[in-house]
Amino acid sequence: MDRHQLELLRRIQELEFVAVDLNLFLDTHPNDKAALRDFTRVTDELKKLKHAYETRYALLTVEGHCPGRYPWNWIEAPWPWEIEY
Repeated sequence: MDRHQLELLRRIQELEFVAVDLNLFLDTHPNDKAALRDFTRVTDELKKLKHAYETRYALLTVEGHCPGRYPWNWIEAPWPWEIEY
């Protein structure tokens, strides 16, 4: 795993954490416009980074952005427990 791939994966993980946290906050504060703006910004950036990662490296989930990619490389990506940070 090259340095760029590792950095991109780390950023995706950070944004996923933030997105979940904001989602939970919005469940209890549905009228918070600033939180909704932040959630939209974070999820938009997350979608772009996931697409960039999957286009260049490998799928992150089975329903990723490049499901019909040939050759099939799902199994070539390291499993989460195999990544050394």
